[in-house]
Amino acid sequence: MDKETLAHFVDTVRRYTREKLVPLEEQVAEQDAIPDEIIADFREMGLFSLTTPEEYGGLGLGSSEEIEIVKEITWASAAFRNIFGLNLGLGSQGILMDGTPEQKAFWLPKIASGEVVTSFCLTEPDSGSDSAALQTRAVRDGDDYILTGTKRYITNAPVAGLFLVMARTSEEKLPKNGHISAFLVPAGTPGMRIGKKERKMGQRGALVADVYFDDARIPALALLGGQEGKGFITAMKTLDRGRINVASVCVGQARRILHEAATYAVTRRQFGEPIGNFQLIQAMIADSQADLYAAECMLSDVARRYDSGERVSLQASCAKLFCSEMVGRIADRAVQIHGGAGYMTDSPVERFYRDVRIFRIYEGTTQIQQLIIGKEVLARAAAA
Repeated sequence: MDKETLAHFVDTVRRYTREKLVPLEEQVAEQDAIPDEIIADFREMGLFSLTTPEEYGGLGLGSSEEIEIVKEITWASAAFRNIFGLNLGLGSQGILMDGTPEQKAFWLPKIASGEVVTSFCLTEPDSGSDSAALQTRAVRDGDDYILTGTKRYITNAPVAGLFLVMARTSEEKLPKNGHISAFLVPAGTPGMRIGKKERKMGQRGALVADVYFDDARIPALALLGGQEGKGFITAMKTLDRGRINVASVCVGQARRILHEAATYAVTRRQFGEPIGNFQLIQAMIADSQADLYAAECMLSDVARRYDSGERVSLQASCAKLFCSEMVGRIADRAVQIHGGAGYMTDSPVERFYRDVRIFRIYEGTTQIQQLIIGKEVLARAAAA
């Protein structure tokens, strides 16, 4: 996309977010649902199609372009972004990278149009960060596979039309986690059941539920790439761009939260003057701005590297770690600046404080990012 077109797109999303989404935040939080007309708007605006190549009906944006759109939409509650976020990353990139030509031709246009909302099924009751220990099984039976197991905390599960499911195709743990394969499972598959919507700390409107497979029969053609043992590799390959996307969500949320804090500081008066005149309040604002600036620079750098074809697993983990911790710090300071008002549920910063906590957990916890970064740095030192 040329710069002028991208700038127009970004401006359109910016205005739409502020004029349409921000006023709906409280309604979405109360009803725990995104209005259908908003989802229809997202489809029309092309938000489901940002990362899908043009040959499959998408916009084919690079990571540097994608994050500009995501940062604008996440000026509002991050729950709005969740409905299309997986279509941009984990739900589509695995098909794009490793799917068969037939799988790409069938699913990617539906994903890009928003006709199909995607869901990514990796986490289980007994395997979260240790994803290679998953127990869901897919057993070959003639021209089919029989899928059995439980997936936990699955985003978009109640509304998804396609589930990318990781399952064991070998009882034994194989080298390079070759015992894990990926399957494309349509909603409504017999033997597949969606659990009740989870009640979460934050991000109401972003739907999460367990997914159960009770001897669900799926055709062998649903095996991603037509080859067993590639599921874990596929999942790991999609995570770099996914973590960059999460980092951009953190930056978008941090911008909004800092705006709320600064606006309150210049309007709230104590001791006869705005509290923003007090140096300790200014210190919290200054630390927040410095944190945000550092995150923006890191995000721009890793997105540019990704688009150039550079291997960025280390940088993506650094960005995800720093940005998710950064937005948590800014949210905490914003509540403190608001004082008692920040603790009340009718305050935007109270809601954001709860909403952003998840970013340190999903798509790899802070601690998993630390392990990835530490091991990579030490491996490079040893190699040198």
